[in-house]
Amino acid sequence: MARQWPDGESGPLDEVERRQLDAVRRFGTVGSLLLMIGSLGAGAAPVFNPVFQIPVLGLFSRMTTVSLAFAFTGVFMIVLAWLGLGRLSRPGRARVVSVPQMARTLVMWIAPLVFTVPSFSKDVYSYLAQSEIAAMGQDPYTVGPATALGVNHPLTLGVPTMWRETPSPYGPLFLSVGRAVSWLTGDHVVMGVAAHRLVALVGLAMIVWALPRLARRFGVSPVSALWLGAANPLVLFHLVVGVHNEALAIGLMLVGFELALSRMPRVTPDGPFPPWQRGELLWYAIGAAVITLGAAVKIPAALALGFLGVMIARRMGGRWKHLFAVAGGLGVVFGVVLTAASLGSGLGYGWVSTLNTAATIKSWMAPMTALGFGAGGLGILLGLGNHIDAAITVSRLVGAVIGPLIAAKLLLDSFRWKLRPLTGLGVGLGAVLVFGATVQPWYLLWAAVPLAAAAGNTRFRTAAMIVSAGLAVALAPTGATFDGRVFVLPYAYIGAVIVTAIAVAALWRHVPRAQPTPADAVTSGTP
Repeated sequence: MARQWPDGESGPLDEVERRQLDAVRRFGTVGSLLLMIGSLGAGAAPVFNPVFQIPVLGLFSRMTTVSLAFAFTGVFMIVLAWLGLGRLSRPGRARVVSVPQMARTLVMWIAPLVFTVPSFSKDVYSYLAQSEIAAMGQDPYTVGPATALGVNHPLTLGVPTMWRETPSPYGPLFLSVGRAVSWLTGDHVVMGVAAHRLVALVGLAMIVWALPRLARRFGVSPVSALWLGAANPLVLFHLVVGVHNEALAIGLMLVGFELALSRMPRVTPDGPFPPWQRGELLWYAIGAAVITLGAAVKIPAALALGFLGVMIARRMGGRWKHLFAVAGGLGVVFGVVLTAASLGSGLGYGWVSTLNTAATIKSWMAPMTALGFGAGGLGILLGLGNHIDAAITVSRLVGAVIGPLIAAKLLLDSFRWKLRPLTGLGVGLGAVLVFGATVQPWYLLWAAVPLAAAAGNTRFRTAAMIVSAGLAVALAPTGATFDGRVFVLPYAYIGAVIVTAIAVAALWRHVPRAQPTPADAVTSGTP
């Protein structure tokens, strides 16, 4: 049995394991450096690429296959380093990585990625264009970049063609932040991307701050939570490299949840239910306000208010009257803060009408859209005519009902003490987004990050590890399609696999070894 230290956690790494940690850190850092270098030619660079004219560095933009091989090698090495770090942070070991060691490792891996050309997505260029529209005094909720800025504007040129005529689907707080970025950087694309990446890093810092605190509160290993929820390759690739505003939205959501629970006493279904503590109501309101700010970036964060309300109602006694009272109070906070964000931004409530903007894209990655494609294709095979659009519309309507119903069932189970509310939040967000009209790889983080702090056992940790690693290596780190040059991918993959295999062989004796652990080692007790 693993020796348990006074705080209930495993002991510090020994000398051999510290050398293994050093090897893992350096392996991942080299991977980040290679991804940074590869992004110079493989990433979603601006149309007017400033690197193109720089000696040596400009060569990468002319060698797509080589650049992509560099980037894929970096991706593979980061994922392998993350898996090795997972072995050293696995709950139930006699000795595990400490929270400061995990944080330092995360900083080492992120440092090179801060200077990476945006990859995996071009969404950051849409952020820049929509923010410039707001900065010019126009309404980004009614006009797209091409109409408001002109098709030849430097910021419009970076926006993918499919999004140039569409209004912004993002909340008023995010566009207010973006407007400040536009005032600072103007139409300088590189500086604008750097500023938005800084915003994403602030969001990631919030996640890193909140995860270990929430994990301890819900009886989960804080190191395991940081490993799965912050050091996850999908976080590094899509929130840092891809510069997605999910970082800010999820960060605010988790910080708000933690702040709200900071004064909540621990209770059980049978009580006792103590009277209100000093400052308790105030911190509930503060936490709810911060969560609402997350929803003012991207609306899915609002679901956290429901599960927070369930926890407050359970703390009061767990009766229906308590739930309705709490729902009313949180509803007031939500309305006031969201109104302040909407009116204070000068943009009003136009964001409500654009929430479904992404649904204009019909992607096979969305299960309900794929179902519609399949049903429509079957109709064509049976000679019933081409009704793919109608089939997709019907399947999406079904998904729009199923997702919220699952979230409602999870809320009810949490209220009845059958489920941890933070677990319900993660699964509920996953259900709403997976059954939604569109699904992107980074949407998984809405579920994975909260669940990292509340996941119940090692089986979930293993499943999440497999899914995260699989998605991380399957997606090309470009942000562009391969129309007419699909041949580039196999050459890049083969080259990256060979180089990665050589690197692993060179460090094989320093690879952390797996240790058997109990299936329920991640958590200890249920709050």
